[in-house]
Amino acid sequence: MSMLEELHFFLGLEVKQLPKGIFIEQSKYISDIFKKFNFPKMKISPTPMSINISLHADLDGQPFDQMPYRSLIGSLMYLTASRPDIIFAVCLCAQFQVNPRYSHYKAIMRIFSYLKGTPNLRLWYPFGTGFNLIAFTDADHGGD
Repeated sequence: MSMLEELHFFLGLEVKQLPKGIFIEQSKYISDIFKKFNFPKMKISPTPMSINISLHADLDGQPFDQMPYRSLIGSLMYLTASRPDIIFAVCLCAQFQVNPRYSHYKAIMRIFSYLKGTPNLRLWYPFGTGFNLIAFTDADHGGD
């Protein structure tokens, strides 16, 4: 790749190389998703998921067609490569691909309304700095 020229776009990821570091984003992919699904004008949401939401099987709720639901989930899953802020919400909605309900579709639309307001969020990898990864989990691997 170095023989061709500097990397700018690769598999839907936009790469911007600056002297101080590298930015990775998917704003073009987000705009393509909005065009593909022909989303109407929607309100911008400050978060990808409501704090009080409790998604469950909702077997009494109105059914939603599997094909568009799975297509929406697939598009969102690809976005998680550069958008760690939506991973939890997307994975929670992905659990209901077999038997989606309208309540699950509404949760997906909340994620898209969040993306509508934050299309230019990106990952920043600065040059010349140490990288310390700190992670937390509530999993009990010793008890398993």
